[in-house]
Parts: sequence; structure tokens; C-alpha cells
Amino acid sequence: MGYELREHTADVAVEATGATLDAVFGAVADGLAAAMCDEIPDDGERFDLDVRAENREALLFDYLDELIYERDVRGVLPVEHQATVAETGDGTWTCEASARGVRLSAVDARDVKAVTYSEMALEATADGWRAYVVFDV
Repeated sequence: MGYELREHTADVAVEATGATLDAVFGAVADGLAAAMCDEIPDDGERFDLDVRAENREALLFDYLDELIYERDVRGVLPVEHQATVAETGDGTWTCEASARGVRLSAVDARDVKAVTYSEMALEATADGWRAYVVFDV
């Protein structure tokens, strides 16, 4: 279980699997980091994220979008993702997550502009969960 980068016309895609929904969210986020940077230093401080959305797919989109936002605002490459995904009592979904922020000045990072809904998939499988996400580069 984990992720693989996939070529996608002018963009890049991440295909990820995980035994749980938490694991597949973390694996897609790790794939996003890999799409931006080949070698990641060991420095950086952890930070927390709290994302809410109306369904699982929207939650995955919003979580990844928030990571790109944090990259831009904090000036860090989010890596080593941990995510806890849950459905709330009112039918919405939450993702409580954390990541280690590596200073962008310490890495040679490629620009990933945005997450897209193009071909996005988030589905249960016999082995757990599978996600496929295309990023605009």
C-alpha cells in the first residue's frame, strides 16, 4: 500500500492505496509531496490541519487543496502526512491531519498549481481503499 505517480498529459496524477480511509488520504498527500520534490530533508516542524466537507470525495479534494495552500502561505513543503478521516453525526466528513513542513528554500521543488476533480476516484476495494487524483502542474 502507498502511492505511485502517474503521467497524465500535461499534469501529474497520484494513484494511492491504503488499508483504511485514513491511510489512503495520507498516501495521496505523500504522493503530492513526491510530485513536488524528489529529495526531502529531515528538518521542519509539524503543523495541524482540520478540514470539513459534505462528502468523502470533496473532503479529499479540500484536504489536498489545503496542503497546497499551506505550502504557499507557510513557504513549506508538507511531508510525512498523517490523517484521521471520519463522518460526523450531521452527515459531513472531517479530516484531522498533520504534516511536517520542510522549508521550500531547503528543497528544489516543482510547482503543483492545484488539485483537480478531473478523473478523481475514491473507492473501497477488497483490500481497503484506492484513490486517483490529478494535479495541475
